[in-house]
Amino acid sequence: MAATGGVRTACVTGGNGYIASALVKMLLQRGYAVKTTVRNPDDREKNAHLMELQALGPLEILRADLDDEGSFEDAVAGCDYAFLVAAPVNLTSEDPERDQIEPSVRGTLNVMRSCARAGTVRRVVLTSAASSVCIRPLEGDGHVLDEESWSDLEWVAAEKPPSWGYVVSKVLSEKAALRFAQEHGMSLAIACPVLTVGASPVPKVYTSVPASLSLISGDEAALAMLKGIEKSFGGVPVVDLDDLCRAEVFLAEAEAASGRYICSSFDTTVVEIAQFLADKYPQYSVNIGSGELLEKPRVRLSSAKLVKQGFEFRCKTLDEVYQGVVEYGKALGILPY
Repeated sequence: MAATGGVRTACVTGGNGYIASALVKMLLQRGYAVKTTVRNPDDREKNAHLMELQALGPLEILRADLDDEGSFEDAVAGCDYAFLVAAPVNLTSEDPERDQIEPSVRGTLNVMRSCARAGTVRRVVLTSAASSVCIRPLEGDGHVLDEESWSDLEWVAAEKPPSWGYVVSKVLSEKAALRFAQEHGMSLAIACPVLTVGASPVPKVYTSVPASLSLISGDEAALAMLKGIEKSFGGVPVVDLDDLCRAEVFLAEAEAASGRYICSSFDTTVVEIAQFLADKYPQYSVNIGSGELLEKPRVRLSSAKLVKQGFEFRCKTLDEVYQGVVEYGKALGILPY
C-alpha cells in the first residue's frame, strides 16, 4: 500500500553514497518517510551517518544489492517515489565491460523491475551523469548541449578516454531504463548531474569534492581528475549538492516531469576556479600545475528544460558553491586548516 495519512514514502538506493545520503536527509527534512538500501546494514561504521539521520524522521535502512535480483522488493514496497542513486563505480578496472558496464545496466533494471512489481511507485527518478550527454568529438567552441545530446559511444569505444567504461555504463543504463519504463507504462525522470560539490552527511568522499578542492589541497590525483573533466567536457560544469537534491525531489513531485534533465548550475574552467580560489582564500597556495587549459568553456550544458518546468538553482556562482565545500573539506581533513 502507498503512504497513509498524507505521509509520502520514498526509497533511495545506495544510502551510503555522497549524493544519496544528502537526498535522504533532504527528504526526511521535508516530512517524507524514507527507506534506503545499503549492501550491509550491520556495518555500523559505514552506516553511522545514516543512523544519525534517523533523528530527523522515519528512516528504514534495508539490505539490497544491485547484483542480487529481487533484493529491492522490500525497499520499494509501498513507496510513492523511488530514487535510483546506487550505481557501480569502477574507474580503474582492466575490464570495464565486466566490472562497470554490465553491472550498471543489470542493476538499474533489477531495481526498475522491483518498482514495476510494487504497484505503488508513482515515479522513478534515476540519477545518471552528464557524461552520458557530452563525451563526443566537438570542434571549435560555442557549443550548447541539451537533453537531446548523447555521448558518442562509437567514438568513446575507439578513443577510450579516461573512465570510458563509466561513460558507456551511463548511456546504456539510461537507455535501458527509458525502454523499460515505456514498455511497462512507468513514469521516469532521469537526472544528469555535472561536477557535484557541497557538504553531504557522508564522512568520506572520493571524487567530486576532492577534485573541486584539488587546486588548494595539493592532491595531484584529484587535480588530474578536475583537468580530465575540463578536457572531456569542454569546460567544468558545476552544480551544488543541495541544488541537485532539490532538483531530484522536484523531478519526483512535478507532474509534468519526464525523460532526461541536465542538472548544471553554471560552466567554468580550471583557470577560472584557480583565480577565484587565489583571491578568495589567500591562506592557501593555489597550484595549477602544467598542461593545456581552457580560457573559457568550449561547451555549455543547458539546464533550460529543468528551469522551464519551474525549478530554480540557488547556487549560481563559484562563491556560493565554494563557501560550503571549503568548510566541508576542512571537516573531512581534505584541507589542513
